[in-house]
Amino acid sequence: MVTQFYAPEPGPATLPSNLAETLARRGHEVRVVTGFPNYPTGRLADGFKLARRSDEVRHGVAVRRVYLYPDHGSAAGRMANYGTFGLSSVVSGVSWLSDADAVWVNASPITLAWPIWALRAMRLPVVSHILDLWPESLFATGFGRLAENAPVRRALDAWTGSIYRSSHLVAYISPGVHDVLRSRGVPERKLRYVPMWADEATFAPGGKSMRNELGIAEDSVVLAYAGALGEAQGLETLIDACREITDPRFVCIVAGSGGSEQALRARARDVTAIRFIGRIPQPRMTDLMASIDASYVSLRDTHLGRVSTPSKTQAALAAGVPVVAAARGDVRRVIENARAGLGADPSSVSSVVDAIRQFCSMSVSDRAHLAENARRTYETKFSLERGAAEVEKMLQQAASDHRKQVQPDA
Repeated sequence: MVTQFYAPEPGPATLPSNLAETLARRGHEVRVVTGFPNYPTGRLADGFKLARRSDEVRHGVAVRRVYLYPDHGSAAGRMANYGTFGLSSVVSGVSWLSDADAVWVNASPITLAWPIWALRAMRLPVVSHILDLWPESLFATGFGRLAENAPVRRALDAWTGSIYRSSHLVAYISPGVHDVLRSRGVPERKLRYVPMWADEATFAPGGKSMRNELGIAEDSVVLAYAGALGEAQGLETLIDACREITDPRFVCIVAGSGGSEQALRARARDVTAIRFIGRIPQPRMTDLMASIDASYVSLRDTHLGRVSTPSKTQAALAAGVPVVAAARGDVRRVIENARAGLGADPSSVSSVVDAIRQFCSMSVSDRAHLAENARRTYETKFSLERGAAEVEKMLQQAASDHRKQVQPDA
């Protein structure tokens, strides 16, 4: 496996380690090339020291960490972070995988193209998992003006196209991405829908409510947004909607941090229903999810937003928490089709107000029914075991096809 993000980094960064450890439990020998942990703060995690490379065994998985520049504080810092890992993985990592049968690559950020090219040159079959759609993701990570430049866009399109051509199989995590990849010339035979899972050690029913700790009454109706506070989420609509809610039971928790945090706090200064509680440590997310009645998932109405399923969606479903999906496209369809929550227009304050009021007006048993549907949807469509089994099939197919190409008479 090659992935820039890996445990002990929190949140979505834990998902590749979930996969690696599950494949190891299934009897496979798994090796991982990754970076030194620094997400999301840009500071090196305690107990780690930067070096050209460092090997360890973590939960039964052999892990090689290679140098990167730890910085997530600015667009330039992220560019340096992504670029140094991409280069280091080629220089100090992929040769360690030379005898692998197949390689799974978390094909984000776009600099993961470099180890993919190196693996292809080594004649190793690659399964690329498209966790973020590039170059569209540049619009959400501080490089929007750069990506709008026509020559740059053509170069980025060629860059991403080379990832697909260099991959034996390509997995995508949200249904709408299928049509995007087909429009870019990726053959149908290469494509597989493999949605991501949640960190099931963290997101599961059974946590201890934090309501008393947070000073929230037990009969309150609590909606929470937990995640990055950035431009892509469009959280201004949520704040303006909360200003219109008059139900005295309603409380909205905003947990997390990001580039839009100060502006959002200022916008919410006169909104008594909203509480900003900062970033919650990963181990405490289980308890936070046990404290709320619904999770708020939002994406601005952009092309990328319509074909994205944020990891917080699976996290809420895994915890058995209904979702208020302020989005258009894939994530909203998942929630509404499963009857696991409510949908809203991400650009309309009145639409979000209507969804919140509808949720508040539900009986306890009706909200419990949504919660049951949420958990059932996770188990049947998004579980780690299901996802790992699909990835396992892809790796086995890639390895088998490669052997037939190398030894056609075998």
